[in-house]
Amino acid sequence: MTPFLVFDIETIPDIDGIRRIHDLDPALPETEVAEFAFQKQRAKNGSDFLPQYLHRVIVISCALRTARDLRVWSLAEPEQSEGEIVQRFFDGVEKFTPRLVSWNGGGFDLSTLHYRGLIHGVQASRYWDMGEGSHNDSREFKWNNYINRYHARHLDLMDLLALYQIRASAPLDELAKLIGFPGKLGMDGGKVWDAWVRGEISEIRDYCETDVMNTLLIFLRFCLMRGEITRNEYDEEIRFVKSELARTGKRHWEEFLAAWGSGDGRQSA
Repeated sequence: MTPFLVFDIETIPDIDGIRRIHDLDPALPETEVAEFAFQKQRAKNGSDFLPQYLHRVIVISCALRTARDLRVWSLAEPEQSEGEIVQRFFDGVEKFTPRLVSWNGGGFDLSTLHYRGLIHGVQASRYWDMGEGSHNDSREFKWNNYINRYHARHLDLMDLLALYQIRASAPLDELAKLIGFPGKLGMDGGKVWDAWVRGEISEIRDYCETDVMNTLLIFLRFCLMRGEITRNEYDEEIRFVKSELARTGKRHWEEFLAAWGSGDGRQSA
């Protein structure tokens, strides 16, 4: 199996940006600035969900599976600023040219990273290579790059499984649970802003990492379905993932494994 990098982001309203766009009083509390933006968005289309360019990235979680190991980590505030978080993610693409895997990455995560990277002056030449870059294999990117929706360097599982029909899309949490994986534990994307206001950045980071792991597990099932790995290889990979998570000794992985139980994600097998 080709090495792959699963990723997910968590965001909050760009308070400074909202102040700048609407010329709001700098003394206005962050929660009131956010509520102002939510109300404007509700009046516009009935939803609190802000456009991508007004989302500030606070966490990017990643799971990298190579032939040798599995690594799960997060780029997050307060250790790094938003610009540093986004730059480091694209630096990884520049260095390793991994196969990217996401759940709705094409619909939200990557477009958000595009806008926020532009705002912060991020450089990402490898990611944007579409066959005219300076790398030795750049010409290959004309036929297989990160940008094209139908190319393989970025696989948006949600988009592909729905055959690119938004009305056919499945929620990550529900599909994971249907297969036999843990799904979301105690938080979802709609609760991130409230958790941020309460100062629960470590909880947000842990939540983002478990979303990445659910996506990774669904990707493994997808690889089995399309014949990229055999049933025995799939079973061995599930055992390997469980052992690697248990080895960390981290509380959120202990909870994840407890929710997973003794199952192997083979509900329908």
